[in-house]
Amino acid sequence: MEKSSYAPVPLRVVMGIIFSVAGYTKLVGIAGTIEYFAKLGFPLPAVTGWFITLLELGGGIALILGLFVRYLGLLYTIEFIVASFWVKLPMQGYAAARLDLMLLAGAAVLYFLGAGRWSIDSIWLEKDKQAKSG
Repeated sequence: MEKSSYAPVPLRVVMGIIFSVAGYTKLVGIAGTIEYFAKLGFPLPAVTGWFITLLELGGGIALILGLFVRYLGLLYTIEFIVASFWVKLPMQGYAAARLDLMLLAGAAVLYFLGAGRWSIDSIWLEKDKQAKSG
């Protein structure tokens, strides 16, 4: 087993915690979240607000467990391209965009590397390999 297969583990766990907390905060104040998305000019702010809230809360928990990590990495990459380059950088500047840019980079890493060891994804992948080999 390669040591590099453990590399994504701390990244996905920390990102999972960050996203879970952010999603929970959005959920508790969902009316304000929707209002904020409307103020930013997002189409269908109620749908967008709920989608991002559930993506961050549910996806954050899934990241911690190592479940659907590549798919979530892609979704978070898209989310943070928008958050960084449409919202934070033009409206608030670099200082406000730093965390978003780091989350964008982390999401891209998870998309390319996957969950790593100690994950549900790796357990499923191992079972799939065993089933195919016989």
